[in-house]
Amino acid sequence: MKTDLIYGVEDRPPFKDALFAALQHLLAIFVAIITPPLIIAGALKLDVEKTSFLVSMSLFASGVSTFIQCRRIGPIGARLLCIQGTSFSFIGPIIATGLVGGLPLIFGSCIAAAPIEMVVSRTFKYLRNIITPLVSGIVVLLIGLSLIKVGIVSCGGGYSAMDDGSFGSWENLSIAALVLLSVLFFNRCKNKYLRMSSIVFGLCLGYGLAFALGKVNMSALNVEMLMSFNIPQPFKYGVDFNISSFIAIGLVYLITAIEATGDVTANSMISGLPIEGDSYLKRVSGGVMADGFNSFLAGVFNSFPNSIFAQNNGIIQLTGVASRYVGYYIAAMLVLLGLFPIVGAVFSLMPDPVLGGATLLMFGTVAAAGIRIVSSQEIGRKETLVLAVSLSLGLGVELMPDVLKQAPEAIRSIFSSGITTGGLTAIIANIVIRVKN
Repeated sequence: MKTDLIYGVEDRPPFKDALFAALQHLLAIFVAIITPPLIIAGALKLDVEKTSFLVSMSLFASGVSTFIQCRRIGPIGARLLCIQGTSFSFIGPIIATGLVGGLPLIFGSCIAAAPIEMVVSRTFKYLRNIITPLVSGIVVLLIGLSLIKVGIVSCGGGYSAMDDGSFGSWENLSIAALVLLSVLFFNRCKNKYLRMSSIVFGLCLGYGLAFALGKVNMSALNVEMLMSFNIPQPFKYGVDFNISSFIAIGLVYLITAIEATGDVTANSMISGLPIEGDSYLKRVSGGVMADGFNSFLAGVFNSFPNSIFAQNNGIIQLTGVASRYVGYYIAAMLVLLGLFPIVGAVFSLMPDPVLGGATLLMFGTVAAAGIRIVSSQEIGRKETLVLAVSLSLGLGVELMPDVLKQAPEAIRSIFSSGITTGGLTAIIANIVIRVKN
């Protein structure tokens, strides 16, 4: 395929060009990688040390995962400039799982369910008639809508503010508003560097205001912890398992496989590679396989599931650099950042309203992506029925979880998540009503 790339997938850019391209990718993904562990840690009320370690391990796992995707080891990896990071899609089910069994159940469920995506990578052509773009669009929409609540809670000050009575105070809302407006302002700038760094600038301004208002608790920092190295420890928090959490997280792995297929396809197109034929199928299969394998690996090293980041496809277009060797630089940077506790500690001290202002916009963007996927399909009477029943049940249990209060524990834990309820409903309704792909 004809492209205006400066460096193709197999080209090796000079050190200076590769480093510059890698830094731009890092700016685009850094906040997105550290945000899920910060949100999950806040919801589970974890201390600074645990939060810092989870953030560090998210960076470390993303680095290892990115290397595997770019390098391709056996059948694992797309052999493209595919950047991996902590997935937003899993936040809802992970928080629900964590409230039941803490970190051991989270990591146990994520590890146990990861092979689902690896299996899908080999059988995807058979599942495409069941998990259609309509189904995946509904699930992505539900992911965004259910996460908006998490963003709003952070804007108000988080769960700790609910406990001390400061939730929704003018200080918290002012900080969140400054971050949100700053991100919007910088995102509208014509300068590509300001636009790419909009979330980073917004967080820095919010952090500064929070510090001035005395919202940053520096006393929680441990000097000895900051001066040490984070040595990755497999199964540091142990593992646990229950079938309800496995089903809830497994469903998201299923949808993530669909998203990864789209991301690899878009990356191939931008990189000037064919999007049909055996070589394309090998890239897609390897990319989705790596998505599942890397998520398994992340769970082993006390991190959350990884997925391919779609935003980096835009950076490839912007820079004209599609070389997979740039991914090695990005991987090395992420691993190094993950080994230094000070990086995780600085972000673990970030007040909830700072994070909330940025994530509110991110989660809204996820919902908008779901709407875009759904609207790209022809919506007739049957499609409307699938959409209506899925959104009704999915949002219904999200808005009124007590509706399942009288149900058995197993049923309650599976369907307490709107994403799981709506996703399963969409799959079943799609089969029963027989919507053609």
